[in-house]
Order: sequence, then C-alpha cells, then structure tokens
Amino acid sequence: MVSGIIGKKIGMTQIFTDGGGLVPVTVVQAGPCTVVQAKTPARDRYAAVQLGFGAQKAQRVSKAMRGHVARSTKGPFRVLREFPVGSDSALEVGRDVRVADVFQAGDVVDVTGVSKGKGTAGVMKRHHFSGTPATHGTHEYFRHGGSIGNRSFPGRVFKGKRMAGRTGNERVTIANLEVIEVRADQDLIFLRGAVPGARGGTVVIRKHADGKREARAAGAE
Repeated sequence: MVSGIIGKKIGMTQIFTDGGGLVPVTVVQAGPCTVVQAKTPARDRYAAVQLGFGAQKAQRVSKAMRGHVARSTKGPFRVLREFPVGSDSALEVGRDVRVADVFQAGDVVDVTGVSKGKGTAGVMKRHHFSGTPATHGTHEYFRHGGSIGNRSFPGRVFKGKRMAGRTGNERVTIANLEVIEVRADQDLIFLRGAVPGARGGTVVIRKHADGKREARAAGAE
C-alpha cells in the first residue's frame, strides 16, 4: 500500500481518550487522493505512485498538466506528490486512496508542511540569540548579533552566517506524531500535538521513517 497521503490542515482542538486523558490534537482532512501516475520497476526502475489532492480550475493549469492527469479521469489537482509503494502494489491510475487505507489509530507518522511566515526578524527572534549585555556601557546595541567575522582574514562573511532576515515560510517536517483517531467516513485524521503551517495549508503525512527502515531490514533478512 502507499506509504503516505496528502491533506489539508483544519485546525487544533482537544479530545478525550478512552482512559479519560485530555489530548491536544491537530485535525487534518487527509484525502481522498487520486492516483495520477503509477511508476514500476520495469519502466521507471522504482515503484511509486503520484497522488493528486484538491480540485483546481482547468484554466489555472498548463495544457501539459491537463494531459498528465487525463488518465485518472479526474482533476486537475491543486497538489501532486509522489509516494513509494511495494513492487507488487495493485494501485492503478484513477483509484482513490482514503486515509483509512493508509493509517489507523496508534500509528506513528511524520508530517511535512510549510511553516507560517513571520516576516523579517532580528537574530534574537530568528535564531534565539541572547543579545548583548545591558550594562558596562552598552547602549543601542541590546538586540544585535555582535561580530560577523574578522577584518583582514578572511576578509568576508562566511556563507550561512546566522543574521537577521526572513523568518518562517519554509518546509518543515515534524517527526514521531501519534495518530489518535481516524474517521474514515469524514476523511479526517487526528494527530497528537501541532503540525507545521496555518489553517488551510497543505500537509503531507507519511509513515514514520524509522518504521520504514525496520521494514526494509526485516525484508532483507
């Protein structure tokens, strides 16, 4: 079966477990997704499927993209993502993938999304710098980052130097989130804790990476 699914973040809430505990959860509308393309080891040298999620107006996509999704008899889609599958997978183009087909309560997943953009920020907010001492003659320099390099050698600022700049609006993956509940009839999945992005943002939910490595190791034996 496919190892992940595409969804839309609905928001956060709290639910009670069977044991009476109160758990903060993020609600995600996961699917239904449509298989747009199936890749096989014989033709593509690896096994995977490309899933489409979310309806898109035909005039907002290129003619090439309309032709790409034509075989699925659905679409165009707002989001396309590829997921690995087993070499003996029976997923065919045009088939719908629902969240209950992939995940169930108790699974551990990795969630990828685009974090909220926070605009231009200084080094204290962006990189959690501690700032400069507020005494011993310091003035008008409390939230600065300090020295950014030497003068004559190397005579430049090294790439990757942590400085002020745009914060957020980047791809973020949160690992080891527990699936608390799956509502198959509503295509909803409840994940313990927070996931990246704003409400309405696209997220990709995959089975936890460690589980994949353990499965490959068991298969090798």
